[in-house]
Amino acid sequence: MHRFKYLALALAGWLAVAQAQASALEQFKSFVSSTKAARGEFSQRQVKSSTGEAAKVSSAASGTFLFARPGKFIWTYSKPYEQVLQADGEQLFIFDKDLNQVTVKKLGDALGSSPAAILFGSNDLEKNFTLSEAGSKDGLEWLKAVPKARDTSFELITIGLRNGLPEAMELKDSFGQTSVLAFRKIEKNPPLTATTFKFVMPKGADVFNN
Repeated sequence: MHRFKYLALALAGWLAVAQAQASALEQFKSFVSSTKAARGEFSQRQVKSSTGEAAKVSSAASGTFLFARPGKFIWTYSKPYEQVLQADGEQLFIFDKDLNQVTVKKLGDALGSSPAAILFGSNDLEKNFTLSEAGSKDGLEWLKAVPKARDTSFELITIGLRNGLPEAMELKDSFGQTSVLAFRKIEKNPPLTATTFKFVMPKGADVFNN
């Protein structure tokens, strides 16, 4: 009995090491194929740099996220102000709690080449992004994703993975600004209900349709 226990522990350890040593592309494809939904916490900061100037870092924002593929998510900012971005697969709702204002947009094809598609879109990422290895940094294996569409506002997206989970994402736009996100407490495939992503309009909210 003890022999099988030690064998199981050794096998688990070997699998953990193998996964940790897997390339970023292998880890990410495994994450995408095995993860229909996930939730966790995030922090986000903006880094803006101009030629000849020192980089300027904004104060950090933070919150929680929940997603289910394809195209359903709730991205909630709790700091520095409360805002919710919620998509039900067809529409995107942006709720600013302080203003009690909701902006409604069609999700449509815009999700396909956006950073949100990396986490929330379909499994066919290589249809919209050119994926390649980006080396090791800060204990993470990094993946580079370049949007194939020319009309996207992002030039480059990089994702840092460890033990089969994304822990960081950097989004570089055409204006020299980079959004840096860190993910923690990720739970894969949590239980969801049919109404989890149904947006409930706040009472008295001003609604704008775009």
